[in-house]
Amino acid sequence: MALAIGAIIAGLILLVWSADKFVDGAAATARRLGMPSLLVGMVIIGFGTSAPELAVSAMAAADGNSGLALGNAYGSNITNIALIIGLVAIIAPVAMHTQVLRKELPLLIVLTLIAGAQLIDGELSRVDGVVLLAVFALVMGWSVYQGLQGKADPLGNESIPEPASELMSLKWAIIWLAIGLIVLIASSRLLVWGAVDIAQSLGVSDLVIGLTIVAIGTSLPELASALAAVRKKEHDLILGNILGSGIFNTLAVVGLAATIHPLTIDPEVLYRDWSLMLAVTVGLLLMGLGLTGHRKLISRFDGVILLLVYVAYIGYLFSSVVSASTA
Repeated sequence: MALAIGAIIAGLILLVWSADKFVDGAAATARRLGMPSLLVGMVIIGFGTSAPELAVSAMAAADGNSGLALGNAYGSNITNIALIIGLVAIIAPVAMHTQVLRKELPLLIVLTLIAGAQLIDGELSRVDGVVLLAVFALVMGWSVYQGLQGKADPLGNESIPEPASELMSLKWAIIWLAIGLIVLIASSRLLVWGAVDIAQSLGVSDLVIGLTIVAIGTSLPELASALAAVRKKEHDLILGNILGSGIFNTLAVVGLAATIHPLTIDPEVLYRDWSLMLAVTVGLLLMGLGLTGHRKLISRFDGVILLLVYVAYIGYLFSSVVSASTA
């Protein structure tokens, strides 16, 4: 057990570090090869904060751990909205621009509904995975097209700052790209092993481990970005990063995992986890529309609501685990 806990801690630390180095190396390499800065920001850097979820879910799917693969993706979305936005809003109310209300949040809600429709038959097949990846490609393509046309990016990543490594030479960029990728894969393998070992030792499903420990751990890049954005009062960056990550998790992370290995869906994933993921996303939209009294603003009161929802959800998960173990 102690070894597995150490593996999770080490895996999370290395996962976050390697994702950062991988993105720095990829961004610098792209710039040195002449890729436009806009696309670097929208595609590579926007991809970076979801790299841990992608690596962990892909590794879990390859091992046949459906619960961990899906729990990591959906749990990260719930964590990002309920926990991270909740905490950030309590620290400082978050302004929500019209574009977020009209485009980004409705888009994420529609994509979440599509994902839910695929869960009804109790399985995510390779065909389902390919469909999700195809939709992701369309969304990214449209995002890039609008960016090149000088319009706002639907994924909200236009305000993501360029990394400090932009002056990195091509040689070192490739070296850090390779190191980051290798450590990313190795650390995700370490994390998955530790998570599965703990789940088996405690008699807890890998789904619950994925929804809690792994989801929180892989959401650390989003938390770090959000807290940095609070200090700089970059509200667009906070919501854009969270919503972009939600789109990535819902489509690319789950899609890749299902394409690697079909995922068996437990009934509670649909009625409990997916339903809450949809509810907090819709709730965020309603808050922005002024249902709680502050139009285009996630207030401290809203933050408290989101945080309480997250605490209640985690409490329910662990209470169900305790009930199952004592039954």
